[in-house]
Amino acid sequence: MSDSPPQRPDTPCVAVCSTTFDDVCRGCGRTVNEVAHWVFMTEEEKTKVWERITAEGYPRRQG
Repeated sequence: MSDSPPQRPDTPCVAVCSTTFDDVCRGCGRTVNEVAHWVFMTEEEKTKVWERITAEGYPRRQG
């Protein structure tokens, strides 16, 4: 069993941004605060966000 982190993109962003009018982005599922602070978050914080948004069915990729 491996303890390495799961392989995923650097960000959940799918270029379907809606945080201007919504509290939660319809594309990636992150809150406005999470989007704004993503580059400053620790890997642990990002992992918690990834776990929450994937459980909620995000990111929603087009296609």
